[in-house]
Amino acid sequence: MLWIMRFSGLFSAALVIIVLSPSLQSFPPAEAIRSSHLDAYLRFPTSDPPPHRFSFRKAPVFRNAADCAAADVDSGVCNPSLVHVAITLDFEYLRGSIAAVHSILQHSACPESVFFHFLVSETDLESLVRSSFPELKFKVYHFDPEIVRTLISTSVRQALEQPLNYARNYLADLLEPCVRRVIYLDSDLIVVDDIAKLWRTRLGSKTIGAPEYCHANFTKYFTPAFWSDERFSGAFRGRKPCYFNTGVMVMDLERWRRVGFTEAIEKWMEIQKSDRIYELGSLPPFLLVFAGEVAPIEHRWNQHGLGGDNVRGSCRDLHPGPVSLLHWSGSGKPWFRLDSRRPCPLDTLWAPYDLYGHSR
Repeated sequence: MLWIMRFSGLFSAALVIIVLSPSLQSFPPAEAIRSSHLDAYLRFPTSDPPPHRFSFRKAPVFRNAADCAAADVDSGVCNPSLVHVAITLDFEYLRGSIAAVHSILQHSACPESVFFHFLVSETDLESLVRSSFPELKFKVYHFDPEIVRTLISTSVRQALEQPLNYARNYLADLLEPCVRRVIYLDSDLIVVDDIAKLWRTRLGSKTIGAPEYCHANFTKYFTPAFWSDERFSGAFRGRKPCYFNTGVMVMDLERWRRVGFTEAIEKWMEIQKSDRIYELGSLPPFLLVFAGEVAPIEHRWNQHGLGGDNVRGSCRDLHPGPVSLLHWSGSGKPWFRLDSRRPCPLDTLWAPYDLYGHSR
């Protein structure tokens, strides 16, 4: 488990305290903020040519601890003992997805019991994943962009308009019926705690669980036209809606299928096309359907906003408290900033999980 505490409200590598459980495998994330190791991660060759765009190193093999359930390589996706994680794969964010998988495996006590569901709209990505993780349990699911292309509206950032960004809406349809629960994760994050802890989240009667931020200005996620029209704003009547980030969610797919939440989200996307009730991409429809009806999860499981805002992507500090997941939501991604030799301090925590390029 990783704990990061702030002093004087400012992040500095010299002012970070990390306490890491000795049971974790491979090198700890604390190595990324020690000066002797920082130099290695931030050293850029001056004479060697850059590696191929899609060249990834092979990760170490991660094995289950002694007290884990026996790993059955032939059990398949329907094994009830598996932890299911869904992540999108595309060429633009592939480097982030690979790092996310690496971080999950490294900090899992039972990595052989984690099953990954990769959502793709492009081909030739499966072999890249397999080259880095030869023994990984995973399956690739094709998401047809045409399903949502006509429903997508322009957003404040072009990346938010990509069809694959909406694949999370269709997990209940894409994944096997025997998969009753899944953790959905964005591609721009790392997990520094055992993913099984998040998997055990109690949802109760709720369909999704996520960290909520009830002090955020909820009104800003919708246009004045939305709030002035009772047909739209009335959706929150009888609810106490709070902002939550859809990049980290525990989802009850069985309940989702039964109620038909995909159709409810699509309905709001259709309204958006004609009435322009929000400016962001896939988030507002989720807020309209679920805000106020979310099972709360500790904030440690989504230290989001590390990529800055949706325009400038400026450096951000951590929220106070312990950290189990760091999320570079916003326009600034750690791999781009590291490659440009202008990283933010927290980007160095992402670097040890990066498998891109040749061996260091």
